[in-house]
Amino acid sequence: MIWNIIIIYLVLINIVTFIIRWIDKWKSVKHKWRISEKELLIFTAAWWFIGAIAGMTVWHHKTIKWKFLWKFRLIVFSWMIALSLIYYFLYR
Repeated sequence: MIWNIIIIYLVLINIVTFIIRWIDKWKSVKHKWRISEKELLIFTAAWWFIGAIAGMTVWHHKTIKWKFLWKFRLIVFSWMIALSLIYYFLYR
């Protein structure tokens, strides 16, 4: 039961993160006020990273800025380490 709730939560959070990337890309094309890089990184760090990676891939958004990519990759790497440790301690 609890795992179903967790999975639904993660799916919804990834969809929200994906949509936020699309909104920021749309605003950049229209030369409108945009979501800050800090907020994009916070969504990646706090909510999950799969939706952020999908948004970057689908819309080619923030794929050239090395300063942003370095921070983004550090966050994703941290998530991977955390998930590996959680899996190790729960299922060893």
